[in-house]
Amino acid sequence: MINLDFLPSRRIAFYMARLFLTRSLAVLVALVMVLMTLDLLGESGKILAVPGNGEAELWRYVSLRVPLLVSRFLPFSVLLGTLIAFTSLNQHSEVVAMKAAGLSAHQILAPMIIASLGVAAATFAFNETVVVKAARTIDAWSDSDYRPVPPEKGIFTNIWLRDGENLVHARHVGGKGASTHLEGLTIYERENGALLRSIDAERADQDNGAWLLRGVRLYDSTQNVVRHYPTMRALGGVEPSRFTLAKVEPAERSLTALGNAIDELRAAGRPTDEARTGWWHKLSSPLSTVLMPLLAALAAFGLARSGQVLLRATVGMALGFAYFVADNFSMALGNVGAYPPMLAAWAPFLLFLLIGETVLMRSEE
Repeated sequence: MINLDFLPSRRIAFYMARLFLTRSLAVLVALVMVLMTLDLLGESGKILAVPGNGEAELWRYVSLRVPLLVSRFLPFSVLLGTLIAFTSLNQHSEVVAMKAAGLSAHQILAPMIIASLGVAAATFAFNETVVVKAARTIDAWSDSDYRPVPPEKGIFTNIWLRDGENLVHARHVGGKGASTHLEGLTIYERENGALLRSIDAERADQDNGAWLLRGVRLYDSTQNVVRHYPTMRALGGVEPSRFTLAKVEPAERSLTALGNAIDELRAAGRPTDEARTGWWHKLSSPLSTVLMPLLAALAAFGLARSGQVLLRATVGMALGFAYFVADNFSMALGNVGAYPPMLAAWAPFLLFLLIGETVLMRSEE
């Protein structure tokens, strides 16, 4: 008969879960500290170059970047932490003792899998409540070259769109629907690929099917002159949704907000593959922490005296990193429509789940 009692010993279960969580947390803290230091060294010059920015802005940047680094590198930390825990258990013959006591490979691994499910749930909640806000804020701040960003909702930055032959760039898009406004607007009017005029405006608001530009600076390339106007009407027929839907970043939106954006894109006849792939990936990505103990389990089994502990740990690490490569490749294919969005988000997880289970079954034999 199949033994379905995966936690026969509560003490061993708590011991394994504690090893898993403490090692993973230690690796995560060390990794984030190193990466945050390197990132801050690269960006501090840009932040301090803006008049008025100082130490407070540096700490603000750190507070915004740390959640993004934690979310991105948590699966790597779980992989490395699990490998460290398994290697230590193997070298001290604790795995041999557990198996001698009658525990199967699945029973040894079960506490870590259960703990990783809790980590996955916490990661999903963390992504939805903290990471999306941090990503939206820091993207808007960096796109503004670390200058102050207006404190309003529905902010989009660095938006490009095409109106016929003309190219339109808005540094800042705020508001929604009838209240949508643009700041730092540039219109490149072209004819047969050649630039005719360049129109810069400090602000643009909707005006009867067009946009009323304020603080206009117009450069006419045919006459090589620059003119200034207090106001000007332009972009007739360009709806606000073209700006607000021009840049749908899954990392900057919660699951619900991204679902609403997908509905708006579909209603506007715009492609939804990238947004739908990102929506499904928000569900599958946190579960990558569940895979890591399974893929790293190769380092736990086998005799330490065989001299292959390092080799087995290396293979386990290679399996883990192969998953991340496959996941990024699958997401890229899903974004361009080569894969169905659901398949692009879930196929790597299911594939490596089967690989990990196969390796574990072979180890059991």
